[in-house]
Amino acid sequence: MNNTKRILSMLMALVMIIALGAAAFAEDAVTLTEEDVESLSYLRGQLRVGMECAYAPNNWQESEASETNVPIENVPGAYAEGYDVQIARIIADQLGLELVVVKMDWDGLIEALNQGQIDAIIAGMADTESRKEAINFTTPYHETVYALMVNADTPYENAASLADFNGASVLGQKDTALDWTIDQIEGVNHLTAVASVPDMIARLAQGTCDAIVINLENSPGYLASNPNFRVITFPEGEGLDPGFKGACVGLRKSDDALLNLSNAVLATIDQEQRDQLWDTALENQPA
Repeated sequence: MNNTKRILSMLMALVMIIALGAAAFAEDAVTLTEEDVESLSYLRGQLRVGMECAYAPNNWQESEASETNVPIENVPGAYAEGYDVQIARIIADQLGLELVVVKMDWDGLIEALNQGQIDAIIAGMADTESRKEAINFTTPYHETVYALMVNADTPYENAASLADFNGASVLGQKDTALDWTIDQIEGVNHLTAVASVPDMIARLAQGTCDAIVINLENSPGYLASNPNFRVITFPEGEGLDPGFKGACVGLRKSDDALLNLSNAVLATIDQEQRDQLWDTALENQPA
């Protein structure tokens, strides 16, 4: 056996040992075969994940290291935390890879993935039909419901249906269903989308819009930081329809092995564990 093959064999064995050790925390962790390890060798031992680090409770930025957060590669002294980060950690650990988080603007994530700057998008991104033309998605790791958030003491505080927002100025996030679903409201004043959810929240707090579209499961954190906000929900089937079930991992079209293995890892995370991770993120997210 020449040196190259010997080194490759040693690396594959090491990765398998790391993967098995890290996966010991999961009752039904994925067991990697030698073929699996070799299929991921192009990653060079890392899983580079892109996210905004500004979308709590999915992901946010911290200034101090902890047992659960991860350094942000391109922001010295900063760390990524949140639900997406924990999902990324589980996937990386079970695949025997080092998790590397890269902070990026939302609208640059897909291009960065396809250009090879990152290996995965784990950022609360949904598998919309238009995105599926550019990249592949795993099964959902978190399901979502859309709602509208308004200020108290406004005509929209007691809204009971989408029709009650006829004529309202509603704001969403650029390049997401938080924006394009607004057109499902008849007679709405669809404002020009902003770059991030924090931008949306700031605009609502300033009173420059009547309502913003949000993920309902994120609302406890928004309300904790903004007690004057109110969340408007609708009966099932009568609210905004995003056209998807929830957040998925985004991967390149060519990464079939990583897609299959990521789905296998996600299948080991039962709903109870997902709920625990989500509740922890809600509890720990920044104010």
